[in-house]
Amino acid sequence: MSEPDLEGRLLLATSGLVDPNFRGSVVLLIQHGPAGALGVVLNRPTRIPLADVLPSWADLAARPKVVFSGGPVQRDAAICLAERTDGDRAQGWRPLLGRLGTLDLEVEPELVRGRLGRIRLFAGYAGWSPGQLEAEVQAGGWFLLEAEPDDPFSVDPARLWRQVLRRQRGELGILAHYPSDPTCN
Repeated sequence: MSEPDLEGRLLLATSGLVDPNFRGSVVLLIQHGPAGALGVVLNRPTRIPLADVLPSWADLAARPKVVFSGGPVQRDAAICLAERTDGDRAQGWRPLLGRLGTLDLEVEPELVRGRLGRIRLFAGYAGWSPGQLEAEVQAGGWFLLEAEPDDPFSVDPARLWRQVLRRQRGELGILAHYPSDPTCN
């Protein structure tokens, strides 16, 4: 039996995940397959304005209009998530989840304006070798959850981890109300 494709799903770090790169993180999986997995951390904004890095795309940036730290791997690489607004596929846009997809930033902004809504830029990414992510999920390091197309565009990324938990049913939803550090309660 082959592993399920996890592309377009969310990973929420559990308290059992001790890697400081991922503590309290929400990761959107962009690729998953036999070669491993790749995703971006959705809730780590930097203080770098997107306009300073990509001024021609700044008008499409979701608030906060900053570059996000996508993960500890290849921090000089850029991954852009974009929301499609019309039924046609925009040039350089690859679907991921509903109207959410990745955008090739080599495309001239003028060619996609009117077809794209919001964008968010991530510097770096999170990556896993074959079987590594599945082992981390199995060991309880991550909650594997359904993503919603608006998750990457949260206006309050610091609260995204709890917001995603709040929409879960049962015991998992209750975790959204637990203190960050139960020993200080």
